[in-house]
Amino acid sequence: MTAATVLIACALDVAIGDPRSLPHPVRLMGRAITWYEALVHIVAHHRIGLLAAGILLAIVLPVLSYGIGWLLIDLAGGIHTTVGTAVEVLFAFTTLAARDLADHAADVQKALKAGCLEDARTAVARIVGRDTEGLSEEEVVRATVETVAESASDGIVAPLFYLVLGGAPLALAYKAISTMDSMVGHLDPRYRYFGWASARLDDIANWIPARMTAVLIAVCAGVVFQKACVMTRTWRIVWRDGKKHASPNSGRAEAAMAGALGIRLGGITYYDGKPITRPTLGDPLRALSPNCIDAALRVMWMVFSVAGLIGCLILF
Repeated sequence: MTAATVLIACALDVAIGDPRSLPHPVRLMGRAITWYEALVHIVAHHRIGLLAAGILLAIVLPVLSYGIGWLLIDLAGGIHTTVGTAVEVLFAFTTLAARDLADHAADVQKALKAGCLEDARTAVARIVGRDTEGLSEEEVVRATVETVAESASDGIVAPLFYLVLGGAPLALAYKAISTMDSMVGHLDPRYRYFGWASARLDDIANWIPARMTAVLIAVCAGVVFQKACVMTRTWRIVWRDGKKHASPNSGRAEAAMAGALGIRLGGITYYDGKPITRPTLGDPLRALSPNCIDAALRVMWMVFSVAGLIGCLILF
């Protein structure tokens, strides 16, 4: 991976995002997980079997994603160096999700500003796993900002980290880990054992990127809002609240965004009709409003720019 290929991949993400009409590795990974899960639940019904099947998934899918990515890039390079570079750029581009995240969050904000709460609930349902029916405007804003913060880590900083560390194949392996966690890494009875290995692997893969994201949000928020006190406040909230979250990683980015915007995140969230109480992150210095989504996106884009620039400088 070179600085130029990372720069082109970032530019492609900004320009076209994730066109649904084009094939995408993450969607292929999702279909593979769905197929495997259905097969597992036919043949495995006990804890040991589900745990073993989950461990096998957590090993095989990232290894396959890495191997297939590497093989296709190598085969393309055998045709011509330029073809190999083009394939690597395309794979790298598919691991980034800044534009797609921004578009979805903007849809939520647009619906809220138009006074269409039901449309906003529909829009936010596309980017969160929680129940969205009956959410108030503040709860819709909170869900969107939390997703922007978390995705700044696993959709921007982490892919860039792995692109720099091991090129497109390693970034594809990371996306496999992230996709497994989002699909099966849950604590409900269906996935408690089958998804255990995927969730733990995701915790490991995101440990460094999540903390890098918190630092980047603190620095970038100070630049975006042109106030040094914002940077100080953000870091204080990360230090105080980042470890409160059940996830060892998500809390860092969410606490950083809460501190940057001067809002409070967390609280009661419903999944499948059941309330889950999350610890609160940040101080409510301002009310949760549609403008918070715009502010979060401004910080996210700055994080994307700075992280991409750092990655290019390292590779250069």
